[in-house]
Amino acid sequence: MGGSGTVHEADQPDMESGAVTWIDARLPVFRWFRAEYVDYRMPRNLNGLWNFGAILCVVLVLMLATGIFLAMNYTPAANAAFASIEVIERQVPAGWLLRALHMTGASLFMAALYVHLFRGLYYGSYKSPREILWLTGLVLLVMTMVTAFAGYVLPWGQMSYWGADVVGKAVGAIPGIGPDLEHVIEGSDALGDIFVHRFFVLHFVMAFAILGVVGLHVWALHVSGSNNPSGVEPAKPSDTLPFHPYYSSKDMVGIVLFGIVFAALAFLWPDLLSEPANYRPANPLHTPTDIEPEWYFLPFYGILQSVPSKFGGLVASAGAVLVLFAVPWLDPSPVRSARFRPLCRVALWGLVAAFVLLGLVGRHHAAGAWMIAGRCATLYYFAYFLVLLPFAPRFEKTRPLPMSLF
Repeated sequence: MGGSGTVHEADQPDMESGAVTWIDARLPVFRWFRAEYVDYRMPRNLNGLWNFGAILCVVLVLMLATGIFLAMNYTPAANAAFASIEVIERQVPAGWLLRALHMTGASLFMAALYVHLFRGLYYGSYKSPREILWLTGLVLLVMTMVTAFAGYVLPWGQMSYWGADVVGKAVGAIPGIGPDLEHVIEGSDALGDIFVHRFFVLHFVMAFAILGVVGLHVWALHVSGSNNPSGVEPAKPSDTLPFHPYYSSKDMVGIVLFGIVFAALAFLWPDLLSEPANYRPANPLHTPTDIEPEWYFLPFYGILQSVPSKFGGLVASAGAVLVLFAVPWLDPSPVRSARFRPLCRVALWGLVAAFVLLGLVGRHHAAGAWMIAGRCATLYYFAYFLVLLPFAPRFEKTRPLPMSLF
């Protein structure tokens, strides 16, 4: 009765241990998930700012899901893009909801990303051994900014067109390669079908590329371990807690609170984070009185306007992001957290104030007193990274570091 028809016990599921054990023995996905997201040890003193990593992941998934459905009904052509948005809003079932979630998600994703970046600067999460974690995070910031700008262009409203025109002219101001680079971006002598189609492809491809870099970022986090508010590495087992249920439940609370804000903006104040002029179709013959980007680009727009030359403004705006890549090597202090660095803590809040002020300068188009304020804020922004961080450890009196986490 046995013979060659007998099936080896190892080849069939063990009914007592269940399908999970059977799968895990052949492809250890459940074992990996448990090690990395259930039993993974985290510092016990993480505060609410550490919720924003999980919040960003949830919003990214929402943006990808809504973006796919919007793309199914969008027409990437200059003479049809705006009309296709109107069709989505008015005729596609739940199209208005998908677009509201996508637009709100874009703004709140950038807001959460800025908070996430500030947390890294404040608690010194860029210091050894987390340089790769910091650099991958900044790559994500740049990719997100490119994706957000491409998405801003796609509705092809008044602000979409003229915002693209401003950026094109700024790129064209680069000595030597500027005109050729501008032509590559625009695809022709005037903004039109080629430009819209290229930015649609860029927006769609970059969104999924971001998903891949997020995986790399999380991998780097799990290799180096999470930083904490004290900036001190865990010294004993009692300094850490398993991710689940302690931080998984904490992340859920943060996501729910963030979701309330998200829902309020999407359903009650949908136009609070958008520009009214962009609800009119692009008109190359009528320049809006005030051309300005979305709020999350306003600080960089303020820098662009505060510098006298177009090329200088472009260099300063790009440098405001690029300087962040050098921060792990600009700051030689052995102390991570600003909690124990009185001078840097005050200076960092000054950096936040300068960033907000630059946003207001961008909003008010850097004229008169706003021009002076913009230049002062720009100088302070770069002085923080290029002067204060490198030289502060020479005369800054830091507070004693704790022996363990608290």
